[in-house]
Amino acid sequence: MNHPLPTLSLLETRVLGVLVEKQHTVPDTYPLTLNALVSGCNQKTSRAPVIEASDSEVQAALDSLKGLSLAIESSGGRVARYEHNLGRVLQVPTQSAALLTVLMLRGPQTLGELRIGCERLHRFADISAVEGFLNELASRPAAALVVELPRLPGARENRWAHLLSGMPAIEAQPPATAGGEVALGEMVALKANVARLEGEVVALKALVARVCAELGIASQANPGNTE
Repeated sequence: MNHPLPTLSLLETRVLGVLVEKQHTVPDTYPLTLNALVSGCNQKTSRAPVIEASDSEVQAALDSLKGLSLAIESSGGRVARYEHNLGRVLQVPTQSAALLTVLMLRGPQTLGELRIGCERLHRFADISAVEGFLNELASRPAAALVVELPRLPGARENRWAHLLSGMPAIEAQPPATAGGEVALGEMVALKANVARLEGEVVALKALVARVCAELGIASQANPGNTE
């Protein structure tokens, strides 16, 4: 890319991100039809913000991306199909393309969230690898493609955002929990621990009930009994 791209709209980045994502996740149906693209843009999961784009709106975004060579219409067949050209136009490797895709589809993300979100597009060995490619995207001589955002009050990690739609607005920090912000990986681990502990409690209750039944006493001790 010899010159900066025009600022893309939210829908244009959503369409571009969907094209890259679906190339990896549903290769058998790639390139995508307009209907598949609309469904991908309007997904309720793994999208931020969630949108409701019409066929005509997605088609207009496609036409704009085609004018920038970021999207290509496949020839042949009864139904038009579309594919992306992100890596060649932006001159970025597949690792960087994966990071840009997740940022376009899900909004600003921490390093840990990006590593998890990129799992099906590119598997990064560790967090430092994610950070390394982000730093390369942020320091490109032609034009930076990502930026590290200021840390929000109470947050434990900085987030990154793409710059294909210009500098993102810094939103207000949502009400913090007592423990502060919990990273996605930590949340998954916490939920697993809770499920394990709940299982152990159920097993212990069953054991206590069985022992009490064998001894012929009530399964719940008298609070006033100190013996």
